[in-house]
Amino acid sequence: MINKICVAGAGTMGSGIALCSAQNGFDTILFDTNESVLANAASSINKNLEILVEKNKISTTEKSEILQRLIYTQHINDCISPLIIEAIVEKPSIKIDVFNQLAVFNHPTTIFASNTSSLSINLLQDGIVNPERVAGMHFFNPAQIMKLVEVVKADKTSDDVISTLMQLCINLKKTPVLCIDAPGFIVNRVARHYYLEAMKIVELGFATIEDVDIMMEASGFKMGPFKLMDLIGNDINLAVTTSLYEAFDKEIRFEPAAMQIKKVEDGDLGKKTGNGFYRYS
Repeated sequence: MINKICVAGAGTMGSGIALCSAQNGFDTILFDTNESVLANAASSINKNLEILVEKNKISTTEKSEILQRLIYTQHINDCISPLIIEAIVEKPSIKIDVFNQLAVFNHPTTIFASNTSSLSINLLQDGIVNPERVAGMHFFNPAQIMKLVEVVKADKTSDDVISTLMQLCINLKKTPVLCIDAPGFIVNRVARHYYLEAMKIVELGFATIEDVDIMMEASGFKMGPFKLMDLIGNDINLAVTTSLYEAFDKEIRFEPAAMQIKKVEDGDLGKKTGNGFYRYS
């Protein structure tokens, strides 16, 4: 039974997952080795809760109770929990290393869930002790709001782990969708062309960035592709595209866009840097 959740990585996704966990009654540990990242996460969580108070969606008492369920730590030895969700850098070797460090002082049945949006869960699983307890749990940004979670089953993942994660998603007021491990899972494989075709249209001079976003939003999408890439982070979005491009043997339909590569090279990553396809300063 899951009664506590530990989230490793206090960036945008990690802090959102931690907030979602605490909002839904779970004792929650948010871990990051970077003090400033952890401080920013605490500030962001407090700000998000204050907005809910101002909108009369929660009371000040409920806000206090949610914050009391949250523990922030820079010490990996504090990360003892029946479920650990990692939301760290998209590099398999680093994810595997962190999980194996956590395995030393956690129970062998502790579930290790990766929030990766594109990396192979099978690849991660093969490098981690007790691989049957390893699965994917892909939240969407902002994690405390977006309802969908892709629960990813790899070759060695036990059925019990999958059942536990599917039920947990429901307890978190999410909509879980079971995926078998494959490049991009479901959403990122389908949605990749929402971004890539939008950038191709602009690169070919058929429309402006603003035109594309206006048209897509007018046709029913909540956010145009360029605004969404800026929200996700151009570095993260490009990394997912590159991962799929490599996984599909450099199939042309997944080829990264030159304009996004340039944005990343220039450090124009989107909202988090104040500049991306749009300016935010």
